[in-house]
Amino acid sequence: MGWPIAEVARMSGVTARTLRHYDEIGLLPPACIGTNGHRYYEERQLLRLQQILVLRELGVGLPEIGRILAEQLDELDALRGHRSRLLAERDRLDALVRTVSRTITELEQSRKDGGCMTSINRPENLFEGVRPAMYEETLRDFPEHAEAVRRRTAGMSEEEIEAGHRRRTAQMIRMAEFMAAGLPADAEEVLAEIAAQYRVLTGLRAVSAEEFRAMGRSCVENESWRAAYEAIAEGLAAYQRDAIEAYAAARLN
Repeated sequence: MGWPIAEVARMSGVTARTLRHYDEIGLLPPACIGTNGHRYYEERQLLRLQQILVLRELGVGLPEIGRILAEQLDELDALRGHRSRLLAERDRLDALVRTVSRTITELEQSRKDGGCMTSINRPENLFEGVRPAMYEETLRDFPEHAEAVRRRTAGMSEEEIEAGHRRRTAQMIRMAEFMAAGLPADAEEVLAEIAAQYRVLTGLRAVSAEEFRAMGRSCVENESWRAAYEAIAEGLAAYQRDAIEAYAAARLN
């Protein structure tokens, strides 16, 4: 009969409720359902669950996981691909640790000396390992917009996609500079920057004032999005949210 759902939940750390949800959406049906109505899982289902959890750790949403699993032909090849992505993520996190450690050291020294951070001379040093434009992950609460982004980037080269990442990073840096200068979130210079960001969004699809406000709130509420902003400057996520709210109130109502 295999392993009952309670045992699979214990082994994997996934709740039985989540396992039932995976079954309901067709992502992980059990091997069989016993006469007692309980779900039972065999080795094949456990391997599939492992893949689901690995992809979740990589920030992939459930709909995309379903597509990936439906398209894969060989479990071993799939696991090799997951391993490669995990190793790449490990390298990125290692780079991020180095970046943050270097920034802490330079901040401590600059405050002691009363000077500027040397890494500002090469701003890219601040962002080694940081991926502030992980759009599909940060836009998981806005599936229509995420789909519009996917359509736009489908025909783009890696160089064009990377250039877009750099532009979005530059936007975040400009907002950090406004914040550091003490400009309020509703200052004209800040609103002009938010207007440029809004034009980029509406270049993909229509975005209502309320949806734009929701995106602003996600800068704080979405963990990945908040981490990207806070990696640049402490308090930047809330500043971006407040600036979007000010823009929506002043220009979109």
